[in-house]
This record gives sequence, structure tokens and C-alpha cells, in this order.
Amino acid sequence: MDYRKLGNSGAVVSHLCLGTMTFGAESDEATAHTLMDRYVEAGGNFLDTADVYSAGTSEEIVGRWLKTKKLRDLVIATKGRFPMGDGPNHIGLSRKHLSEALEASLRRLGVEQIDLYQMHAWDALTPVEETLRFLDDAISAGKIAYYGFSNFLGWQLTKAVWIAKLQGFAPPVTLQPQYNLLVRDIEHEIVPACQDANMGLLPWSPLGGGWLSGKYKRDQMPTGVSRLGENPKRGMEAYEARNAQSRTWEVIGAVEDIAKARSVSMAQVALAWTAAQPAVTSVILGVRTEQQLNDNLGAADLVLTAEEVDRLNAASKPDMSDYPYGVGGVNQRHRKIEGGR
Repeated sequence: MDYRKLGNSGAVVSHLCLGTMTFGAESDEATAHTLMDRYVEAGGNFLDTADVYSAGTSEEIVGRWLKTKKLRDLVIATKGRFPMGDGPNHIGLSRKHLSEALEASLRRLGVEQIDLYQMHAWDALTPVEETLRFLDDAISAGKIAYYGFSNFLGWQLTKAVWIAKLQGFAPPVTLQPQYNLLVRDIEHEIVPACQDANMGLLPWSPLGGGWLSGKYKRDQMPTGVSRLGENPKRGMEAYEARNAQSRTWEVIGAVEDIAKARSVSMAQVALAWTAAQPAVTSVILGVRTEQQLNDNLGAADLVLTAEEVDRLNAASKPDMSDYPYGVGGVNQRHRKIEGGR
């Protein structure tokens, strides 16, 4: 396991993070405890959860496990923003909601301080200043050590970064976006915004909801025990839309070829690619079984060659119009140091 700075903070985390969204839903408590035991045994020290995962159950499971282990070097991350009740103040990034959400997360996790408290998504109704002042106050009060964002766009992140700077608030340290070989659009605006602010990326869904593990086949509707087998129309990773895109199968074919040549799993290739991308601090593993975790952990020692990376990049290159993100747009934003046409 490699260790990297948590964005622009001084904390250090393993480059593979154990996500806990499955805890209390797809993984029962006993399985969840086994997963955390195995992850720590492999050298991992970074757990990511959220209040909304299984309506607080995920945090409770992590909290009961932490109580029995008393491990000092773990970095615990959670999130707040999504609905935890039916009222109008049970959602969002307002001081009112976040103060209640933070106290509830501290209680469920059984800790006095959360290492990384993340805003789970943008809130268009709450002034950014209100959110940032709350987070700065929470740091001063010792209730959180650092804060970050999740699912923010580039302009949203940059606005928050500069307001924090101008107001003298503690800066955000990380952004948690979806990022994988099938979803690379963040490279156009969001990754540069993070690099400009010296923030670290914590990619979620690095296997594209299981697509990059090779479990789904072309023109064969998934069935059985898998996320799409149980619900083929599940969210952004729904089967029909991705199956219809030739790019999907070009990417999967490239991953499969490299995996066979290296005698590793397709999941390990996909995870290794994501972990090696610019600004990435730690890749969030989303597993439901010990077998899946053991396979994912195999990516810790896998280093792709330049040729392998080039092939994956070529197969997964996002489809973009000429402007503003295609060649025409790129030429407007860059110039050769030696000048000339």
C-alpha cells in the first residue's frame, strides 16, 4: 500500500480507501467488520462513509467496529448534505442542517472528532459563506480536522476555495468525484480546478459500478447477484445506455487484454489506472464481499506501463465537441513556449 498526503493537508492516507456504502445494505454487519479487518491488515488506514448510507446504519457499523479496535492511525471520513428526514431543514448545507448532521455523525461513529467531513453535494439554496463559516467553526471547535467536497463542479469548487481564502477560513483539502475509465469528463474542468487549489481527488466508483470488472457482457441483460443484476436500470451505470455505446466495449476490451497479459484481474487494471491519475490521493473501493476486497487490494502493487496507460487512455478518451473541450478549444487555452503559429 502506498501512502499519500490527504490533499493539501498534513495527514497521510493509504492510496486505496475502503468505502462503506454497502454496509447495512448489501453487506451485513459481520461482513462489514470482516472487510474492515482485512483492509487494515493489508495496510489501509482510510475509511469513507456518509450519514445517508443506509440512513445512518453504515456510520453505526463503523462506530461499533472502531470501539472494539481502538486503532489510532485510522483516518475517518464521512459526509453530510442529503436528506436525513422529511422536513425542509433535514437536507442541505445550511448551518442548521450541518450542525445537526455533524453531531449525529459524531454520535453514530462514537468519536470526538471526524478527520475529514465532506459536503456530499452542492446546495444552490445556501450561501457558500454560510457553509464555509460553519466548517471553519467546526474545525476551531475540534469537531472536525479537515473538510472537503463531493460531486462539486469546477466553478463551484473554485468559488468555495476563493471565498475561504478571502474570509480567512481553513481551506478545503479534497474533492470526491466519480472518476473511472468510463467517466473521464472531470478532466476538463474539475481536475484542473483541484490542481489549481492543490486539493486531492478521492475518486468514487473507480470500477464504473462493476462494468470495469468484466462482469457484464455485451447485449446480455445482467441477472443474479450484482448491482445491475438486481436492478439493470440503476442510476448512471444503467445497463441499456452503456451497452449501446461502442466506447464502453472498447474500454472494457482494452482493460481485459491488459489484465490477461499481466495475469491480473480487470478490476486491478482499472483501479491502477485511476490511482495513477494526476491529483488523485486515494481511490475509494466499493465492495460487498471479502472476495471482492481481496481482489481489489491486489491493485496496490500493480504499476501499469506507459504503453498500457496509452492504450487505456486512447480507448477511454471522452467524446467531446470541438469547442470548448475539443482541439479547437484547447488551442485557445494553450500556447507553445517558443511562440509562433
